[in-house]
Amino acid sequence: MKRKKKLRNNIKYSKLIIIFSLFLFGIMIVRLMQLSLSKTVDGVNLQKLASQRTTKTTVIKAKRGTIYSKDGEALALNVSSYKLIAYLSESRTQDKDNPQHVVDKEATAKALAPILEMDEAEILKYLSKENVYQTEFGSKGRNLSELTKQKIEALNLPGIDFIEGYKRYYPKGQFLSYTLGYAKAENDESDTISGEMGIELYYDKILKGKDGYITYQKDLRGYKIADSNEVREDAVEGKDIYLTINSNVQFFIEQALNNAASNYSFDWFSMLIADAKTGAILGMATSPSFDPNLRNIDNYIDNIVSSPYEPGSTMKTFTYMAALENGVYNGSETYLSGVYVTSDKTEIGDWNRNGWGVITFDRGYALSSNVGVINLINRHMNAAMLRQYFKKLGFGKKTGIALPNELAGNLDFKYETEIYNAGFGQGITTTPIQNIQALTPLTNDGMLLKPYIVDKIIDPDTKEVVFQGKRKEVERVASTTTVNKMLQLMDDTVNGVGNTGLNYKLDNQQLIGKTGTAQIADDSGGGYLTGKADIISSFAGVYPKSNPQIIIYASVKRPTMGLQKPISDAVKEVVNNMSKFFGTAQIEEVDKVIEYKMPSYINQNIDKVKTTLTTAQMNYKVIGNGSKVVKQYPNKNDQITNQDTVYLITNDTVYTIPNVVGLSSKEASDLLKLLGIKVKLEGSGYVVNQSIAEGTTITDGMEITLALNKKFEG
Repeated sequence: MKRKKKLRNNIKYSKLIIIFSLFLFGIMIVRLMQLSLSKTVDGVNLQKLASQRTTKTTVIKAKRGTIYSKDGEALALNVSSYKLIAYLSESRTQDKDNPQHVVDKEATAKALAPILEMDEAEILKYLSKENVYQTEFGSKGRNLSELTKQKIEALNLPGIDFIEGYKRYYPKGQFLSYTLGYAKAENDESDTISGEMGIELYYDKILKGKDGYITYQKDLRGYKIADSNEVREDAVEGKDIYLTINSNVQFFIEQALNNAASNYSFDWFSMLIADAKTGAILGMATSPSFDPNLRNIDNYIDNIVSSPYEPGSTMKTFTYMAALENGVYNGSETYLSGVYVTSDKTEIGDWNRNGWGVITFDRGYALSSNVGVINLINRHMNAAMLRQYFKKLGFGKKTGIALPNELAGNLDFKYETEIYNAGFGQGITTTPIQNIQALTPLTNDGMLLKPYIVDKIIDPDTKEVVFQGKRKEVERVASTTTVNKMLQLMDDTVNGVGNTGLNYKLDNQQLIGKTGTAQIADDSGGGYLTGKADIISSFAGVYPKSNPQIIIYASVKRPTMGLQKPISDAVKEVVNNMSKFFGTAQIEEVDKVIEYKMPSYINQNIDKVKTTLTTAQMNYKVIGNGSKVVKQYPNKNDQITNQDTVYLITNDTVYTIPNVVGLSSKEASDLLKLLGIKVKLEGSGYVVNQSIAEGTTITDGMEITLALNKKFEG
């Protein structure tokens, strides 16, 4: 009986064991399925954990692109920099006679202190960290130069090593600083360099490129497992950017501003120069400046694009252009200068409140008469006419130049006094780059051009030009008549007797322009500051008058010695240096030859043809006052260069003799025969004299004698 009972108990226990075992096995199966099917268990990503234990990814840093001037000088580039580290773990040393960790911490701190410009105690604090394999030395131990690295290596300190990286370097210091801006590491722990001002910021993504990586399987020691798969994506290097800046022009500007800072006192002084034919910026600078390597910056705002101000009387040029384009300007019309009283009894005066008596509008421009502008607006214009033309020239909106934080300024004027003030540049705000843009019609036969600062962007690996800057036409905003009239008025202002631009007159040069003086608005309330120096003086001009090559705009805030003297000294210095370096009226290389295959311009609009030839940098002369081309020389498919001249004969009834002196006998004969003139040649070679003067009206049966010389030298 006892045996049966014991047997039953054994069977019972066995069943329980089997059931319990099956239960445990079931739990294991469920857990196994959970581990197999789930990415995350207990908040841990198993796939990621396994990958981290067996896979290593190394970042391949992309090299930041270099910024160059147009003539190929490096303005912003990468240079090697080093981070100082110290190995503290004794485990690094296998041979006591050749220690690989810091042995004498006090001696090491003492040796490093003068080189790093740190206190010994501060260095010793880093070296005294416990239970760490290695240590760094804070900001003073980062971005070390090659020279500093060599000084430390010469000490032969055990356990001291370097991690190589790179930093952004500006080899010319303050040169073009506001335009270039700067780039630096995003933080003290980061190797990623990002742009924070100027071109470095605007083109940060293009300059930065894209980092690559290598991913491979590693063993327990961290080494790559032989014959294992490797995934590699190469870095995409940052693109190189070539600016339109001419290094010599930029140097002349910087030098002039430095001289001005030595001789005068001011809050700031800005100057920029553009290619008159294309709108390309050749140079631009603001004083005070800063060194991008040191980032010793007091003012982070680039005055040329980001700080609109009331421009003053340089706006009179555009008010006069508006009147001319609307057909309401008569330069001989007179008015009484001095003071004008508005309908609300506000008195607005000329800078010479006694005036010059009754004078013409032409004379009023040269004398920078506010009352002249008021009378012109009051008699012949209105707010809508003025605002519309200002907007047409690009004021009140961004130019779109490739620089960050550009502002548009404002054209807010509505009431009588506001309209008058706007006409001579008060109560509205503009930027220097807008003024450069607005002057381009005067050097391009009325065509408004977009200013630009980037000449080209190049892929450093393939050398492919991925972007090409070029002349960009906006629209024709002025007629040839308007352009010629304004150039003459600007010439009178500088080179006439007793006019406001007299300080800008140069011996044997053709600098022309318009001066401006604007009061500074009182930020604390309405009205303007009344101090003698509380003004912004400016100058807007072109050089030379005949075939202009450059546009100049300069402005200075709170000059303490003479309203225009700092600017006139600087502008004349720059123009004189440019004329000496490049040759009078020649900014580009004089020997540069551009080839051009002549198309047919027959029956095309003359303005369109002139624009096409200007864009191609070809010389041309128009014969007749018609609107269409009826004949041309050279002919279609003829190959010419920019040393030649294209003659365009329009659908006019009256033609005059052109000047053919300097042409070959064939060129002169072909052109004159095209005009129906009989040609008699004396000698051979090039024309040195023509028997009928240039400008003589052509008549039926006219014959001209051309004297030739084999070796003409013009």
